[in-house]
This record gives sequence, structure tokens and C-alpha cells, in this order.
Amino acid sequence: MTIGGRFYKLTIDDVPLRGKTILLRADYNVPLTKDGHVADDYRIRSSLPTVKKLLGYGCKVVIISHLGRPDGRRNMQFSLEPAAQRLASLLGRSVRFVDDCVGHKAKMAIKRAPKNSVTVLENVRFYPGEEANDSDFAKSLAEDSGADYFVQDGFGVVHRAHASTAAITQFLPSVAGVLLEHEYTTITTAMRHPARPLVAVMGGAKISDKLPVLNAMIPVADTIVVGGALANTFLANEGMKMGKSKYEADQTSVIDEIYARATKKVGKEQLDSFLILPTDLGVGTSLEKTATRKDVAANHVGADEMALDIGPQAVAKMLDVLSTAKTVIWNGTLGYSDVPAFATASAKLAGMLAGHPDVTSIIGGGDTADFVLHWDKKRGASFSHVSTGGGASLELMSGAKLPGIEALIDARR
Repeated sequence: MTIGGRFYKLTIDDVPLRGKTILLRADYNVPLTKDGHVADDYRIRSSLPTVKKLLGYGCKVVIISHLGRPDGRRNMQFSLEPAAQRLASLLGRSVRFVDDCVGHKAKMAIKRAPKNSVTVLENVRFYPGEEANDSDFAKSLAEDSGADYFVQDGFGVVHRAHASTAAITQFLPSVAGVLLEHEYTTITTAMRHPARPLVAVMGGAKISDKLPVLNAMIPVADTIVVGGALANTFLANEGMKMGKSKYEADQTSVIDEIYARATKKVGKEQLDSFLILPTDLGVGTSLEKTATRKDVAANHVGADEMALDIGPQAVAKMLDVLSTAKTVIWNGTLGYSDVPAFATASAKLAGMLAGHPDVTSIIGGGDTADFVLHWDKKRGASFSHVSTGGGASLELMSGAKLPGIEALIDARR
């Protein structure tokens, strides 16, 4: 929530940070190339406003993050050193890297670092205490860093109750960074006070993952467009043969609940124009990069075919709906966008949003953000907001409380 237009937790603007040592939780869980370089630096770039503001206060900035799933073991395939190198390049200044996050080496390196410096510590997930939300591990992070304050800026992880997001706040006064505040206020404002009409475009794979957001969107959205494997599940539930398409079976009760909520809002006669399913699909028989497609009616998917995108009629319908939208929330690609032949609908949607800067466009994290960042020559600047959080943005849109935010110090009411 916001209070009088303000974020409901304290931020780095609300506490005396000048000259202090700051333990900053960023989200540098970035993809790496085969030779160990950062393949996409969007999350690192998104942390720069907070890092620069702390440096402007003359702070000693100590950054912790995770990368990948090393399962509590030291696996150098998941080292944060490449992220530290990219951060140094983006900042245009030296960044120290320490190959541990707790213990004597980390403690002494931070102690020797001067004011107005940046140090990146090694992957917190090299320790099992991180994902276990272990208080002893969190205490070590706090004490060995010598920090005066903890700043949470890793929006992509605040839906997890881990040691570096939740338990850490037991040991240091904890406030929000620039990115975290911006993510929260942008997404919640779009959900609670959108410019209308609000169109929600929902894609991706699992209805079980999207159900809370779909249910949250029904009372908020003016129209909901469904694509991706999510649409396949709806179509299969209607009795359509989906061939070898990806979909979730046995979701009748879940879908019935969605339809019941939607019908209660708009009435049975308006249901199909409120919750819009594709009438045609792009199908193929291969997931290879060179795969080709053909477009068929939604009820004509062959036994050996996979529905991998929405079809041209569905795209035309979507673009027509979007032509009057003032706010668009997009979460989940509309097709198997890793294959060029099945990225068509997602690219058309991205193109329309990029071409209408007057429309507030909120792009959910995860695969959707990855798609638009690679599609957009302006690296995301063509859209109002591209979220750095996948699961976090989904949970925030659904109205869930996020542990990594709840644990921060409340702003005065």
C-alpha cells in the first residue's frame, strides 16, 4: 500500500545514511554466456539508481545477491564475479569482488574498503542457510559486513523468505532501495488506480501459477486476453483436441471458478468479450529454431501438432482491443517465443505497446521481460515499466504480501 502517496515502508531517503556502511541486497541473478560473461545486464542496470544514490551519500556499499541454484554448495559456475565486473563497467569505477560472503576474508576486505566504494560479495546461495532463512547465517552476513543499515533492492527475490531477504532484518535496521520502491508503487498503482480501459494480457505456461493473478485481474481489468499454453488449457477444457500441445489437464474446477467470477462481473452474454480466448492458433511439429508454422482454427489442431502461438485472427482481435486501452498489464509470452516462427504474436504486442508511449505498459518479469528486452532496441525503454521480478511481480499483482517487503521498517502513518 501507499500512505498519502508514499511507499508504506521507509526508504533510503528516510534515514541518515551519509558515510555509513550499507549492506545492499540486489538481484544479480542474471544469465551468463557459456564462457562466463553476463548475457543480459538488465537487473544490474536496474540497480544503478540505488548504488549511485548511496555513493552520493559517501557510503561504503557492500552488495549481496544470489545467482542460479547451486543448492547450498560452492559451485563456481554460479559465481557473482562476472556480475561484479559488469557493474564496474556500468558504474565506470572499480568494484571490489570478494569470493565469499561471510567469514574472515569477507570481513577484512570490507573493513579495508574505503568510504564511497563498492564491494560485491560471493553468491549467498553457496550457503544452505540462505534458502533456509537461517538466523545464524543472516547474523553472520550482518556482523561480518560491519553494516549500519540493510537496504533491500532485490525486487525479484522479495517474495522469498530467505536469510538475505527476511532473517537479515532481525539484525540491521532495514529500508527499501530506489528500485524496490519503484517496482512496488508502479505495479500496485496499475492494479489499484489504473488509467482506463485496463487490458490484461495473460500468457505463459501454467494456469496454476497464473490463477491468483487471473482472479485478481477479473475485478480490476476491463478486458483479459489469454494466450500461450495458458490458452491451451482453457481450450482443452472446452473439449478441443490439442494434439501434442502443452496444457494442464484436470483444471476444470479451477477454470469454472474463473468463469464464475468473470460471469458475476460482466454477465454471461459479455463473457467472451471480457475473457478473450484465441479463435485460431499457430501450430508446428518441432521446437527447433528453424521450425515452421501453419495457422489453423483453434478446433483443428492435428494429432501430431503443437499449438505454439496464437493465430492471426486472435492477434487482430487483441490489437483491436488494445487500440483503446490506456493501461496494459502483460504477463506471459503469447507463444513459444524462443522459436522465431512462434514469436509473432508477442512481437506484434510488443510493437503496438512500443508505438503508443501514451499507454501505460507494465511488463511482468520472467520470460516476458526477457522477450521484450531482447526485442526492444532501446533495451526496455520503449515501455513504461519492465519488471525485474518474475514470481515477485505475479504475487504482488495477486495481492499477496511479500516477506522481503513486510520485514522492512514501517513508514509513519
